Amino acid sequence: MSYMALYRKFRPKEFEDVKGQDHIVTTLTNQIKADRIGHAYLFCGTRGTGKTTIAKILAKAVNCEHPVDGSPCNECAMCKAINTQTSMNVIEIDAASNNGVDNIREIVDEVQYSPTEGKYKVYIIDEVHMLSTGAFNALLKTLEEPPSYVIFILATTEAHKIPITILSRCQRYDFKRITIDVIADRLHELLKKEGIEAEDKAVRFVAKAADGSMRDGLSLLDQCIAFYLGETLTYDKVLEVLGAVDIEVFSRMYRHIIRNEVVSAIELLEELVIAGRELTQFVTDFTWYLRNLLLVKTSDQALDIIDVSTEQQAILKQEATLLDADTIMRYIRVLSELSNQLKYASQKRVLVEVALIKLCKPAMETNLDSVLDRIRQLEKKVEEGVVVKEVSTSATELPEKTEKKEEAPVIYPDAIPEDLKQVAKNWHFIVGMLSSAVRSMMTSVRPSVGEGNTLLLLFTDELEKTYVGTEEHIKEIQEVIKDKIKKEIIVKVQYINEGHESVDNFVDLTKIINMKIEYED
Repeated sequence: MSYMALYRKFRPKEFEDVKGQDHIVTTLTNQIKADRIGHAYLFCGTRGTGKTTIAKILAKAVNCEHPVDGSPCNECAMCKAINTQTSMNVIEIDAASNNGVDNIREIVDEVQYSPTEGKYKVYIIDEVHMLSTGAFNALLKTLEEPPSYVIFILATTEAHKIPITILSRCQRYDFKRITIDVIADRLHELLKKEGIEAEDKAVRFVAKAADGSMRDGLSLLDQCIAFYLGETLTYDKVLEVLGAVDIEVFSRMYRHIIRNEVVSAIELLEELVIAGRELTQFVTDFTWYLRNLLLVKTSDQALDIIDVSTEQQAILKQEATLLDADTIMRYIRVLSELSNQLKYASQKRVLVEVALIKLCKPAMETNLDSVLDRIRQLEKKVEEGVVVKEVSTSATELPEKTEKKEEAPVIYPDAIPEDLKQVAKNWHFIVGMLSSAVRSMMTSVRPSVGEGNTLLLLFTDELEKTYVGTEEHIKEIQEVIKDKIKKEIIVKVQYINEGHESVDNFVDLTKIINMKIEYED
């Protein structure tokens, strides 16, 4: 026999097996026990919450020869026939592919014939909102006054698309999203039956990824089991299969953004891409992480409604104190806009990188929350003792504020170490031999003379300086220089903030080395 998916293998066959829809199960079993069965039901709710499953159980229960507390016995001839889909009393119709007037007219003609066995003929119309206007009109009269032996069960994920004339003729039941605890308990139960070992943390992550759908949870679990067949299912394995990201990564990204560490944020994103993580899922999960931070920030009781472990709750409480609520809301806005763009984007990674730069650099936006974030950063610098340059607003004050520009120091070619002269002569070749990533970050660089035999690389762009200044990239530059001039040179980088000093105050090594020295007679 071929393999059967978990959600099919363990589909509930009686009301007691249905999880997370107690309000509906109780009502239907009471109706059956009191023999107050309606003629038309409308089951509404998101996918995978049990609409079709309960419809089939209801169809068995009303035809069961020996019902037990309103639930089918699954032992009588009628129950077995319905379970094997050989009963003529239960007719399932997919309205997505049978949505025309002619399809509904066939049903209207068939309901005139009473069932050959059992009490009721049950029509289950799935995705009923897909019916055309003409089909709804054709169904209307029969739905209002069907024969006593006919029951209609309509199922839909989009109840707002159903005409009010149909809604008013049905008993409506709204299926809730199933909670993470209920899904996790069900998954543990099925794993035990299948004889598969799994970590509790892994099972809960699958339950959370199911997003309220029991069927989705079973499908995801099936996928994870198949990938690591015969092995214990761990949290890390689930993350790998589902392309998800550990919550610890969100904490790291959050801190990089707070510190305006653009390069570190991009490098962390690079790690996720190399690890095969799905960017759309990352953005969605990161938005939820920020949402949790905002709840913790604004309410003392928020931890009661956030589904995270105890240790993660402590981390959330700590990180919520690092920013104000307005800034967190700005982050959520930027990421929410990004989620909408990613649905139709071909270059998802580029869009995510741009969004991360926006979060790190609020000056790129002119929104009110961006301005507030910039003010927050300025206040932080003042608290740390960083002098913020004052901008004069009065034209009369300008002459008093103007300072004489400091002239660049004079260095003669003979004063430059011979090794640095060789570097200067071959500078363009050296830059050209660097990796493309480093080379692209050398647009604002000025090679200058440091202490002793040190090559000083001056940057007017802080982002470029931070990227090139890593130990890995400094080593790459030194190796390229060594390969070219056969000498080892110490390389250091420095960021020149125009608000404090000018790059013109430093020697441009490439210009000095090309100077001609003239002697007077």
